[in-house]
Amino acid sequence: MMGSREEKKEYIMKTALNLFAKQGFFNTTISDIAKEMGMSVGNLYNYFPSKESLAKELLIYTSKKFGEEMRKINEMDIHSKDKIKKIVELYFKKAQEEPELVDYFMRVYLSNKEIFNNGCEGMLCVSSFVTEIMILFEEGVRKKELKNQDFFAAFGLFMGYIGGIAFLNRENILGKSLNEYIEPVSENIYNALKA
Repeated sequence: MMGSREEKKEYIMKTALNLFAKQGFFNTTISDIAKEMGMSVGNLYNYFPSKESLAKELLIYTSKKFGEEMRKINEMDIHSKDKIKKIVELYFKKAQEEPELVDYFMRVYLSNKEIFNNGCEGMLCVSSFVTEIMILFEEGVRKKELKNQDFFAAFGLFMGYIGGIAFLNRENILGKSLNEYIEPVSENIYNALKA
């Protein structure tokens, strides 16, 4: 089946991610995940001691995935306006190619915070992702391209907007393809944040 322990762990997380997105966190059991993988429940418990620990690990994993991609954008020597557009493109691309990632974050993490109380308080488990957004803002302010403002006011505007559009797309409410929203959404975010 899989090679290393890490590869198997990642496969379990991807399977769980799909099931959580499809059936919801509370309706998905460890045995559902094991069955989907053709693995014994006991074997799955060797990787994750509980569904909650799996959910937490999944949150850290998805945050790191987004964070690594965003770091590449932050390291580019381009204007903040272009970085914002690239991050919007990245988020919308993920929303189309791996909608379960966005679903998990929006539907499981944000709406079931109590699951993550043990060790994921505040933004601890999404810190990779949040750190990159922070770097984007700080760098933009330093270069006098973005206005200096409260981080959460800027973060809420940024994430609320792209998360909301991705959600509307997933619900088939948008009249156009998600890609057609990249330009206007990026422009609106930049206009709201520019110095």
